[in-house]
Amino acid sequence: MEIYKDLSSPASQQFEKLLNSQLSKNKIEEGKIIEGKVTKITSKYIFLFIPGLKSEPVIDVNEVKLMGMNEEIKEGITIPVLLEKIEDKNGDVIVSAQKAQKIKGWNKLVKCYENNELVNGKIIQKTKGGVIVEHIETGSLMFCPGSQISDKPIKNIDHLIGVEQKFALIKLDMVRGNSVVSRRQVVSSNKKEDKVKIISNFKVGDIIKDAIVKGYSSFGCFFEVTTPEGTIDTLCHLQEISYSRVNHPDEIFNIGEKHDLKVISIDMEKLQVGCSIKQLSPDPFEHISNYQIGNKYKVKVVKITDYGCFCELEAGLSTLLHSSEISWTKKNLSPKKIFNVGDQIDCIITEIDKDKRRVAISHRLTQENPYSELEKNYPVGSDIEGIINNINEYAIYLKLADFDIDGFLHSNDLSFIGNPEEELKKYKKGDKLKVQILEIKTSEQKVRVGLKQLEKDPFDWFKDKKVNDAITVKVISSNNKGLIVKPEGSEIETLIKKSQIAMSASDARPSRFVGGERIDAAIAELNFDKRKIVLSIKLLEEIMNAKAIKEHSSPLSGKNLPFSSLSEKLDDKKNKKDSE
Repeated sequence: MEIYKDLSSPASQQFEKLLNSQLSKNKIEEGKIIEGKVTKITSKYIFLFIPGLKSEPVIDVNEVKLMGMNEEIKEGITIPVLLEKIEDKNGDVIVSAQKAQKIKGWNKLVKCYENNELVNGKIIQKTKGGVIVEHIETGSLMFCPGSQISDKPIKNIDHLIGVEQKFALIKLDMVRGNSVVSRRQVVSSNKKEDKVKIISNFKVGDIIKDAIVKGYSSFGCFFEVTTPEGTIDTLCHLQEISYSRVNHPDEIFNIGEKHDLKVISIDMEKLQVGCSIKQLSPDPFEHISNYQIGNKYKVKVVKITDYGCFCELEAGLSTLLHSSEISWTKKNLSPKKIFNVGDQIDCIITEIDKDKRRVAISHRLTQENPYSELEKNYPVGSDIEGIINNINEYAIYLKLADFDIDGFLHSNDLSFIGNPEEELKKYKKGDKLKVQILEIKTSEQKVRVGLKQLEKDPFDWFKDKKVNDAITVKVISSNNKGLIVKPEGSEIETLIKKSQIAMSASDARPSRFVGGERIDAAIAELNFDKRKIVLSIKLLEEIMNAKAIKEHSSPLSGKNLPFSSLSEKLDDKKNKKDSE
């Protein structure tokens, strides 16, 4: 083999020149998109010729099919491919036509995004949170969120799938290669041009006929206005709905209703038209001087809500009849069950606030207060019959006589001596009871009644008794706490505590008693206000001891008395006398 070392010869220089010119035409570099000529097509592969490469790269036929180009590929044509590897571990050249298409498509999207241009696309499928859009020119896939499909809620978008339309690029993720588009911006932009034409035909003071209530919020009501040029939405602010106070538009309007509007403002920059309903008529509050607080007037019910009725004293002069002012006795009633729209009812004006432009009325004041009538016919201390209409865990409610009034009967007022919870179980709805009026609060609309007050108070048995008096009691039972006893002639049971059974600790045993014994005890405490009685056998022993010591001073006195410490006390008293 002959090796040429002389590179200065004309032939060598010409060869070098030809080689450099050929390489300069095809800059071979991994990661670049280059053109390849199709030289051969088999059932599995497509062979390419790319000048400057040492071998022919191949493309899988399935890759071309996924790109939708299988019919376009023919021998002799050139296609762009991405050069991934000039030589892999097997010595093969790795190229990808699909990746080249994606990169070219992405570059096209980037250019449109930078120039704020719209792109052509079509929705090809629904996905979670939105739809997938295919870029018509490059086939790149883009995401359109559900909120960006239209400026109005759309339940079914089937009519939009497969239709070529314009989209606005709103976000590009350069790192992940994701793109987000919006159809809504395009729709809104087109509508903006239409709105300019429509609004330019309005001027302040114009009257809009038959605007349709489209929706409302806490700050006003939206109306749909139709003109020969098209349709726009306009806002009637809450303060422009009525001369009277309105808390929310749904108190006045219903969706789909038609109302006339007056144009009060036009903003061409924001493309907004402000309207008013109340300015279509004179201010009715100017006539408020014709009405007086405390006088009765006929009002017309114009709207009913859960909390009351909106009524008119005259056309446009609205007032609220709150549910609490409908009836004296019915609480939490539904106004819809009492009145209908259009009813003429009597009401008395209770308040006129000119600053707040508010008028308050009452329907119940046109009727006699049943609580006042009850107090007049059945003053406190009177007996009255009632029927139980409700029972809860601590009280009974009775409908009193012919009055539409419920009396409150607490369980503590059922019996003087019974357990309140047990006493409550003895009664049921529909039972008739005779009770006593204990308290009437007309202003608060409350009546309290009692059942035990009709009986003699067993505690009256102690009225002629006082502290330290001895009484005879009968032992009912015993427990660890002491003795349950009942004074003879009384119905009251009380407890003699274990510590009060005897002076000697060894004798203070409740188990010594089996029940049925008659014993004497002293009154240790007596409180009529609290209905409290405390008995003590120990106190009685102490009282008897003191009496015996006082009456007997002989050393032999008290030797046979059943008190263990009495003799010692007598000896102590004698020794004291001798020393004197």
